[in-house]
Amino acid sequence: MEQNRFIVSAFSDEAGSALEAQIAALKRCGIPGMEIRGVDGVNIADLRPEEVRAIKDRLDAEGLRVWHLASPLGKSQITAPVQTELDRLKRLLESAQILGARAIRMFSFYLPDGNLERWHDEVMERLSLFADTAKGSGVLLCHENERGIYGERAPECLEIMRCVPRIRCVFDPANLVVGGNDAWRAWEMLRDHVDYLHIKDALPDGTIVPAGAGVGRVPDMIREYAGRGGKYLTLEPHLAVFAGLSDLELENSALRVDQAYRSQDEAFDAAWKALHNIISGGNIA
Repeated sequence: MEQNRFIVSAFSDEAGSALEAQIAALKRCGIPGMEIRGVDGVNIADLRPEEVRAIKDRLDAEGLRVWHLASPLGKSQITAPVQTELDRLKRLLESAQILGARAIRMFSFYLPDGNLERWHDEVMERLSLFADTAKGSGVLLCHENERGIYGERAPECLEIMRCVPRIRCVFDPANLVVGGNDAWRAWEMLRDHVDYLHIKDALPDGTIVPAGAGVGRVPDMIREYAGRGGKYLTLEPHLAVFAGLSDLELENSALRVDQAYRSQDEAFDAAWKALHNIISGGNIA
């Protein structure tokens, strides 16, 4: 499989909080863009328009771009006021327009009692409001399967696609493995709805490992995704502790970060080496 089949981006804040550290990591690895999540410790959802424009100018100067916004949209309690999330989405859409991003990553809410049936209609109503707000913007909304939310497992993700077809999937195999689910079976259910992939792998005990070293069948998914015309991959290393990691995971999460790497840069480079090996043919039959 040829690397140039894909448009690769990365969660570069895992290499460093500062924009300059992120740019250095992307340039060092030859990764042409980012899925922007945080800069200088501030989440993309909280950056002011003038700050976003400054980031765009700096990336343009380096020949880099933002493909996706790794927003926390919908990573909130279903009982919280929906208007708060709609206001956040409007800010994110403005930032996406400034950056030229094609998509915003989002979620489908934490449920206070885990009762999927009870909260089904409320989840779909809120996600429909998201889709209505983004209509006509030219920016996709892509739902990520995340532990603890309504769409943690494939059947609920599929239900979201059925009820709100304007929303697409961003597929994360490691999240499924850490949650005790069969990532390949989930892929088979959702592949028709997947817009892009988060490249992250895991062992059954929840330890995050480089792509291809876990049980997520990441090389197989990439091969199938490419065969179906897919081209967008985002590297999400999670191989070292980085600023903001604790804010991304549920308390008592089963996720475990391997401590084998001496620095964030070393972990980031190892994650990229594993993905590069897959897409350049090393792990593809």
